[in-house]
Amino acid sequence: MITIYLNTEFICIYPSYVNCKKTLAEGRRIPAETAVENPTCAEIRHVLTVGGANVLMENEMYSREWNRDVTFRGRVRVQLKQEDGTLLRHDHVMIYCAEMIPKLKTRTGGKARKRGSSHTKSPMLLLTSPEATPVLFWLCA
Repeated sequence: MITIYLNTEFICIYPSYVNCKKTLAEGRRIPAETAVENPTCAEIRHVLTVGGANVLMENEMYSREWNRDVTFRGRVRVQLKQEDGTLLRHDHVMIYCAEMIPKLKTRTGGKARKRGSSHTKSPMLLLTSPEATPVLFWLCA
C-alpha cells in the first residue's frame, strides 16, 4: 500500500526535464548525455512507481513547452520523503528516470503480448495517397 503524506515535500518532474532534445533554456535539468529522447509522462510515472517512489500524475502543461499537443501534457509529482524515512534528491530522481526509461519494453521493442498468440503484429505500415491524409495499418502475419 502506498501512503501519501500530505505534509511532506513533493517535486514536479515534467518530461522536458529529462529530454535530451531540449536545451537548458528549454527546460532540460540533467546533462544531455544522461537524458533520454522524448520521454512521456506515463513512462516517468511507470519507472518511478516500479522503483518504489510515491508518485502522483497531474494533467498540467510545462510553461516552456511550445507545443500544446496532448502528448506533451502532464507532470509527475514525486514525494521526496519515502515511507521508510529516507529522503530522495531531486537530481537523483531525474537521472534514475533517464537511466530506466530506455529499458522499458515500449522503448526496447520487447514483446508485451502473451505467449501462444495466434498471430503477431509487425511494424505499422504508412500508406499515403496524393489527395488523402496518411493512414496507418497494423500488418498481421
